[in-house]
Amino acid sequence: MPPEIKPNQSVALLKALHILTRDGKLNQDSRRKLKQVYHLVNFIEPLLHDVMLNETNPILVDHGAGKSYLGFILYDLLMKQQQAGQVIGIETRADLVDKSKALAEECAFSRMDFHHLSVADSMISNAIPSQVHMVTALHACNTATDDAIQFGLKKHAQYMVLVPCCQAEVAEVMRQHKAESLSKTPLSELWRHPIHTREFGSHITNVLRCLQLEAHGYQVTVTELVGWEHSMKNELIIAKRTNQPKRASQQRLLEILDQLNLNALQHRFLPT
Repeated sequence: MPPEIKPNQSVALLKALHILTRDGKLNQDSRRKLKQVYHLVNFIEPLLHDVMLNETNPILVDHGAGKSYLGFILYDLLMKQQQAGQVIGIETRADLVDKSKALAEECAFSRMDFHHLSVADSMISNAIPSQVHMVTALHACNTATDDAIQFGLKKHAQYMVLVPCCQAEVAEVMRQHKAESLSKTPLSELWRHPIHTREFGSHITNVLRCLQLEAHGYQVTVTELVGWEHSMKNELIIAKRTNQPKRASQQRLLEILDQLNLNALQHRFLPT
């Protein structure tokens, strides 16, 4: 086995996820993907242990799960050896949900479950517990990260672990109001050119997300997931629930929306 594979890790699972080839080898792309997931597991492990100190049945929800790489590896490395705990994957594509269910059954991962649900339905569905303890979203594209945040807030998650990807919504609104912004503030030079609009829009999206989380009573840490040579979508946001909402963060969020002509997105970052 390649040295990257950890003791007691399910080889059958890694082959089914196409991380290992049929003959048990790792190609370069899989090695890079596995390194990213391992790094995320290292961040999540102490958080999950903290949850387990206070909860008899910790529930982790992987929102926008896709093929559920993260959920399966978290279960395989951190949960299957425990007596309790559940991993739930939420995904809008029914075919991926069906494949994940089949793989969980094949691997005898009895405390994994998958649901074909929209964002709105996932917050009210009886299939999802009223409170979950951790929400993850790995490379959830564009507004899918915001969906995961809304779900985590609704479910009073103790932790949220987010790796955003492809933030386009804010940049598009900035493009629509570029002329107005140019006449309003010299700071608009930060996003006057299209490439800067894209990059600055991506950056400010995550800034607004952090302020939103603080406004709802979370302590936020932002760092990089792995080295930039492995992925450009590399920002990791970890939020811990403190039950101490910061009014100043909400005010700062509103001021930024106003300064950048993003008031049309207030529903996204401060939904009623």
